[in-house]
Amino acid sequence: MSENVGRWLRDEIENAILSYEFAPGERLDETVLANRFGVSRTPVREALMQLDAIGLIEIRPRRGAIVIDPGPHRIYEMFEVMAELEGLAGSLAARRLDKASREAITATHGRCEQSAGAGDSDAYYYDNEEFHKAIYAASRSDFLEEQCVQLHRRLRPYRRLQLRVRNRLSTSFSEHCAIVDAIFAGNGDEARRLLRTHVGIQGERFSDLVASMATR
Repeated sequence: MSENVGRWLRDEIENAILSYEFAPGERLDETVLANRFGVSRTPVREALMQLDAIGLIEIRPRRGAIVIDPGPHRIYEMFEVMAELEGLAGSLAARRLDKASREAITATHGRCEQSAGAGDSDAYYYDNEEFHKAIYAASRSDFLEEQCVQLHRRLRPYRRLQLRVRNRLSTSFSEHCAIVDAIFAGNGDEARRLLRTHVGIQGERFSDLVASMATR
């Protein structure tokens, strides 16, 4: 089973959970999922373990995989903390930027430009993930990078879904451009502000995210 197919399978199960096709409290049967997606039980089990790690399901003894609904308030709180962590990473990256970090940010930013230009929200999500990871690494704080990656993983389904909201793809890339300019200019305060705004979801953006979860 290739990495791309494994990722596709995880994303498909993830989508079904976020759209409430698999309801909170529902048990996900490995055999049923394997038949539905035309794969063996092994990749299904691996996908469920990944979804358990980010809190979308909970694997319980004798019951198996149970769908968990964190609720809008919990999701909002996670985005709130993520915005602060990313803001700090951007600020430190602006202060500590070296040649290798600049090249990594430039390369991932370029890939985001290509996927955004193609209007491919799923491809953009994964390119966007690498862009943000490049900023975490550029902070040159191992602990901060670990915390950012961990919470980014928890928020992965919602960040990916958010990109499908109307006009969010082009807006996200425009925000990236400003973030890159601030980091490369060594403006830590501006990089922090821009990343906090970029990651944080407030008002209409949060309402759009919740609505998209209910209508997928």
